[in-house]
Amino acid sequence: MSHQGKVIISCAVTGAIHTPSMSPYLPVTPEEIAESSIAAAQAGAAIIHLHARDPETGKPDQRPEAFVPFLTEIKKHSNAIVNLTTGGSPYMSVQERMRPAQQLKPEVASMNMGTMNFGLFPMLQRFKEFKHEWERPYLEGSKDLIFRNTYGDLETVLTELAINDTRFEFECYDTSHLYNLAHFVERGLVKPPYFIQTVFGILGGIGTHPDDIMHMKRTADRLFGKDYRWSVLGAGASQMKVAAMAASMGGNVRVGLEDSLWIGKGKLAESNAQQVVKVREIIEGMGLEIATPDEAREMLQLKGKDRVEF
Repeated sequence: MSHQGKVIISCAVTGAIHTPSMSPYLPVTPEEIAESSIAAAQAGAAIIHLHARDPETGKPDQRPEAFVPFLTEIKKHSNAIVNLTTGGSPYMSVQERMRPAQQLKPEVASMNMGTMNFGLFPMLQRFKEFKHEWERPYLEGSKDLIFRNTYGDLETVLTELAINDTRFEFECYDTSHLYNLAHFVERGLVKPPYFIQTVFGILGGIGTHPDDIMHMKRTADRLFGKDYRWSVLGAGASQMKVAAMAASMGGNVRVGLEDSLWIGKGKLAESNAQQVVKVREIIEGMGLEIATPDEAREMLQLKGKDRVEF
């Protein structure tokens, strides 16, 4: 296929890492999430990765009904692939986290591939004042919080969602997560092509040094050969540097306000689309082309937007 060499841009529009007090541009309400997602798709994102939030407080909300208002708008006004989180928030049970993807049957669902201490508390060094009572304890509590993704949890999500022909974006924060995925491949619980998102710069996972990126790529190459599609995300200030390195190595990229609130040093990004435009300029500046949503569907062998339940 001629488009196999094209770069898939994913955009994670809100997430559950940053809190509303950190940026006035972080989408919170269903209307804001829909508008931001559609604009990111128009800017060149083939995949939109989605979380939901309480529209009043901005707190992560994993009820399926919290997703429906913006999912219907995105589907109506965009051809983008929708990727629903099963990560939700580290404070949620796996049953709670998987419920939106289980009921709404998206083309893609994210899948965190290992238990880890997901450290958000370093952000308290930068952000001191908060509008909502939940924000500071949410960040402080991550010092002792275990983000649970046991083998039993992973098996539950894989089996419950696969029956809907939902495919997975496997989020791997360290090399052990790649080996966890290889375990489930060996057991026949997932099928190629494996869409592997290697995550760099979250405390509790691997760092952002070029050697870290090379090490994850070499390990994935050895474990999965030609049976996977590689993508990267860099947290915070490393977002564009990690994306540029991966794109130059044949990888795909993820940007968005879930991963970084910034567009440059000390300058907040005013939209998700702004980050998509910037990474697209980097990619096209290398002489590469971005994938359309339908090209990405073929590359990842997805079921199509006509078979989702929203």
